Amino acid sequence: MIGYVTLGTNDLPKSGEYFDKLFAPLGAKRILELPHGIFWGTSMTNPFIGLMKPANGQAASVGNGTMVALTAKDRTQVDEFYAHAKTLGCTCEGAPGERMPGFYAAYFRTPDGHKMNIFKMG
Repeated sequence: MIGYVTLGTNDLPKSGEYFDKLFAPLGAKRILELPHGIFWGTSMTNPFIGLMKPANGQAASVGNGTMVALTAKDRTQVDEFYAHAKTLGCTCEGAPGERMPGFYAAYFRTPDGHKMNIFKMG
């Protein structure tokens, strides 16, 4: 159902380098680059994520209650990805753990302040 998600940034080159490193363990890479945005994914036919300078020319801000969730192949990948994100400067919003039966997740914020999680169902 989701085609893509975009997050705002005020420093596209710096944030672009950050997301290159963040998404590498998931096999995602840049699939589209525009003057005002960069998109990462495994292909243009699967859901992907973008980082954009706001089209209205105003400063980017973080949405309260907004979060992007990334899927993991297993619980070990959740743990490893969370540790990886922290080495890149993410802050903890919830260490890896089971949130409800069958839902294992870790939550973090990017240097731009965007809340994200990585999870495994089952």
